[in-house]
Amino acid sequence: MSTMRAMRRLKPDPVPQELLEELITAATYAPSGGNEQTFSFVVVTDRAQIARLAPAWREVVDWYISTQTPPEHMNDRKWTGHLAALKYQADHFDEVPALIVACYDMSGPVKRMMRTLDKQRAGMRALGRRRALIAARNVLKMLRTGEAASIYPAVQNLLLMARARGLGACLTTWHPLFEPELRAILGIPRSVRVYALIPVGYPAGRFGPVSRRPAAELIHWDRW
Repeated sequence: MSTMRAMRRLKPDPVPQELLEELITAATYAPSGGNEQTFSFVVVTDRAQIARLAPAWREVVDWYISTQTPPEHMNDRKWTGHLAALKYQADHFDEVPALIVACYDMSGPVKRMMRTLDKQRAGMRALGRRRALIAARNVLKMLRTGEAASIYPAVQNLLLMARARGLGACLTTWHPLFEPELRAILGIPRSVRVYALIPVGYPAGRFGPVSRRPAAELIHWDRW
């Protein structure tokens, strides 16, 4: 874990298909809500497809660089290095050997819920009027949280396997800023939610270790 640095400087060398499939296999070993296992992954290795995504990626990176300020734990040197890595990735995005798009589809579970509305109503009645109203207001949040919790562990497995195989990878979540364009280029169905874009390749540079805040600064015992 201490070497799980986000790797943004990647060589253009292609990554073998069997190695990319190994990353996805590791991802599928992760848990998912209700053991639904409805994650899916669009693996983009076609240069033309990656080139079509590159302009929007660069626009988002330029926006980020122009609007963000460093967190308190990063000094100027580290922040400058962080931005330089982002800029390098954007400038060389056409050369990224593989881009993995992590997705999740809750349409099946939702349809099953709709087919058993009698059970849903009975469950709400059992909660009592007050708590049923609270639950009804939060059910969409619960579904979306459960969906995210069902794909991000898979992404972490993928990142760990990439590191174990000597590959650099970086979890990014900028895609909502250009998601309609992304969906159109990759043909992603409306029922499928996109949760991460992960550039993958052989690292061009030093690979770790990371620096993190001490756990003692982050723990709240028993209450906030």
